Amino acid sequence: MSKEGLRYQLFSRRALLLAGGQGLVLSALGGRLYYLSVVEGDQYKLRADKNRISLRLIAPERGDILDRKGRKLATNRQDFRVFLIPEQTANSKETLEKLGRIVDLSPRQLRRIERQIRRQRKFVPITVAEGLGWDRFARVNVGTPDLPGILTDAGLSRYYPDGHEVAHIVGYLASPDEEDVNKNPLYQLPGFKVGKQGLEDRFEAHLRGHAGTRRIEVNSVGREVRELPGRQNATYGKHLNLSIDLELQKEATKILGEEAAGAVVMDIKTGEILALASTPTYDPNEFTRGISSQNWNSLLKDPRKPLVNKCVNGLYPPGSTVKMLMALSALEEGLVKPETEYYCNGRHRLGDNTFHCWKRGGHGKLDLVGAISNSCDVYFYELAEKMDIDKIADMARRFGLGQLHNINVDGEKAGLVPTREWKARARRERWQLGETLNVSIGQGALLATPLQLAVMTARIASGRDVKPSLIKSSMEESIDPLLYNGGFGRMQVNPLHLDIVREGMEKVTAVRGTAYDPRRAKTAQKIAGKTGTAQVRRITIQERNTTGVLKNKELPWASRDHALFVGYAPAEDPQFAVSILVQHGGGGASTAAPLGRALLDKATEIRSRSSGGDTFPDTEDV
Repeated sequence: MSKEGLRYQLFSRRALLLAGGQGLVLSALGGRLYYLSVVEGDQYKLRADKNRISLRLIAPERGDILDRKGRKLATNRQDFRVFLIPEQTANSKETLEKLGRIVDLSPRQLRRIERQIRRQRKFVPITVAEGLGWDRFARVNVGTPDLPGILTDAGLSRYYPDGHEVAHIVGYLASPDEEDVNKNPLYQLPGFKVGKQGLEDRFEAHLRGHAGTRRIEVNSVGREVRELPGRQNATYGKHLNLSIDLELQKEATKILGEEAAGAVVMDIKTGEILALASTPTYDPNEFTRGISSQNWNSLLKDPRKPLVNKCVNGLYPPGSTVKMLMALSALEEGLVKPETEYYCNGRHRLGDNTFHCWKRGGHGKLDLVGAISNSCDVYFYELAEKMDIDKIADMARRFGLGQLHNINVDGEKAGLVPTREWKARARRERWQLGETLNVSIGQGALLATPLQLAVMTARIASGRDVKPSLIKSSMEESIDPLLYNGGFGRMQVNPLHLDIVREGMEKVTAVRGTAYDPRRAKTAQKIAGKTGTAQVRRITIQERNTTGVLKNKELPWASRDHALFVGYAPAEDPQFAVSILVQHGGGGASTAAPLGRALLDKATEIRSRSSGGDTFPDTEDV
């Protein structure tokens, strides 16, 4: 074979091999292409869509908090807001400086915005201002051509129409904590707020509702291009109906004024709390908008503690308001009879110690009913010497002291009912008889909240195991069956003994009783009650003058006695129970009793105006 033929033969063989190799490669590529586009086409299309389509959350509208008659305690209203999109402005500081000529921006707000600019993607909107009035919002809109990166929006924000009167009950909303933002995608929405205190916090899931979604086409860096079909609207939050009567709540807040005080009014028949007022108070709308450092520090430094709900968070010696429990315990143990008399000369000796009665000259000879109506300390000192502190503690717990009542308000405290076992555990000491004498007049280690004293009064008045409730009963069952109280059984106390105590409480407001008011003798309903004055200091020699112990008005505010009153009305058919505490208010008869009578009268007036009694409106939860 010639050289030329041999060369041609070699070339043809190589070309064939090369063509075969190329064919195999093309076949493999074609097969892979078929696999990716046909066999796995749906899967990769879905992955591509996930990269191209983003699901964005739509914030739900929060449910309202309503009083017993459907009046709004917390609701939503239109909120004019301003956002900044950093990527749309070349100089965010300059833009904010221009905006600051229209909208007031504090240094604290500017620092927050700067932090968010550094941490977030540049296309994510940052909340600059909320709660703008229409005029200022309109000025921002007019100026947007000169404000690059500024976006305006009309959304919804939480609003408390009567914020000061209900702040300690409903709480407030605020931005989620930075550490919580990543726990829930909803928290990452611009301007989203969550419950921080009170019922807003406790029933956050119930009130919040469920987020909606919208499908957004985005580019490779996540920037929004357009919205696609398939929006799912958010589900409204559910309403929360309370037992509170707003009119009575306002009256309670008004009569307490600027005192450091608490007032509780309960419906004795149902256990519903009609008023739960604590003063001084604050405006929850400030927290929703973002409270200033100055106002926050002012609240923290106020010695009257406006942020503390004194009705459930405050612990105070109950003073003479617990003398009814002492009487019931002594009657149950057979240590005293209604006709048993003791002579009060103003003091009682126990060993080397002298225990004084509040009335310097004494009350003379008194029986049990007289001891209650005149609040004679010496009579109860005599009883205490014969009594067992553990028996007293058992009676106190039966009537609601020393335990939580779980009314869904933040920070409720159980108080303290001392026993021998408690002292041995807490102080590693033995119980002393002198301590029993102190407890017998509501002093010493005994501590209670105004809510507990209201429960105690309701149980004495009705003879039933009344349990307090702040939430509408039908709602309690739907939210949590364990919250529903149901009916009230009879107190495990002799009814005749309760009658004796009630007689004493009725005489407290009668002639010569500690809470007698001659102006009410013929014109007002009959009220049963008990006054209390609780010391907050040990009396020293320096505090005594020639006529006795220094009077409250001669002492600094923080050293004055607490004033208390508990009562129920009408005395012949109890409907309402009340407890009043005025911190460092002085005498219970002079300070607290008039407030308690006024609230009981107001509750009766409101009830008489409503045909058939108060009822919840026929409103459905959204």
